[in-house]
Amino acid sequence: MGSDATLPKWASKPCIMGIDEAGRGPVLGPMVYGCLYCARSYQKTLSALNFADSKTLKEEKREELFENLKADDSIGWDVDVIDPKELSAKMLKRNKINLNEISHDSAIGLINRVLNMGVLLTEVYLDTVGDPEKYRTKLSQRFPAIKFVVAKKADSLYPVVSGASIVAKVTRDRALREWVLDETADNTHRNFGSGYPGDPETKAWLEHHKHLIFGFPSLVRFSWGTCTPYLKDMAEVLWESDKMDEEGSGSSHGKRQLKLSNVGFTPSKRKSEEIESSGKGRCKFFQARKLEQVVHF
Repeated sequence: MGSDATLPKWASKPCIMGIDEAGRGPVLGPMVYGCLYCARSYQKTLSALNFADSKTLKEEKREELFENLKADDSIGWDVDVIDPKELSAKMLKRNKINLNEISHDSAIGLINRVLNMGVLLTEVYLDTVGDPEKYRTKLSQRFPAIKFVVAKKADSLYPVVSGASIVAKVTRDRALREWVLDETADNTHRNFGSGYPGDPETKAWLEHHKHLIFGFPSLVRFSWGTCTPYLKDMAEVLWESDKMDEEGSGSSHGKRQLKLSNVGFTPSKRKSEEIESSGKGRCKFFQARKLEQVVHF
């Protein structure tokens, strides 16, 4: 049962939820938060469904388990797919939002989404992000009627989190497989390996796909330190800029010199924390802000 399904009768009884993520570390692709929820009375049955930490399972087994849970009318699930452009935009904006905060906001968004559907959540289990007790306190203050269990390796301790781990991992894997690389540059290809910073195939892909003017394709989380060595070769650009936001209203217009990598993205607009990115991203090289402005090299 996805978030668009009719609310089942069991959802009005006390329910438990597990939350986990996939893709926190890679330099390529989205980060996905997934949740799985069911009636508390279904907990023993859930334990018999052979869910496990998705990282310990082969892709074929994860896909099989995901299809099984989707077909189970006693289970609900949902995802939040956070686009790589959004991750980088938040981490590089003037008032920076770090990855832990982004993760917390995603988990809170999933809880809100399921509560707003009318599900009676009484217990939520999560893999920790940062200090477990501080995270639990933050969630308890936000949702005082819910009991929170925040633990390291929760995806290997609680079947409901193991199920959420499978939801998140399969969703991310599918998003990467379906990602449409439609850059206009020549010789683009999809041989990007695992997407993790230490993968030689991923590094070779980044080297091949960097552009001295337009940076990286939007599949890339360009705020990651992995990208830093590639930025030193990229061009600096003089912009005919509007007033800087931090300047007073009486300040005059001026030119400023900026790394294109720092301004060359268009942040995605999320109307609220509940809104889910599509996951089927269409990559384009970063478009320079206000292309009508004159660029002086």
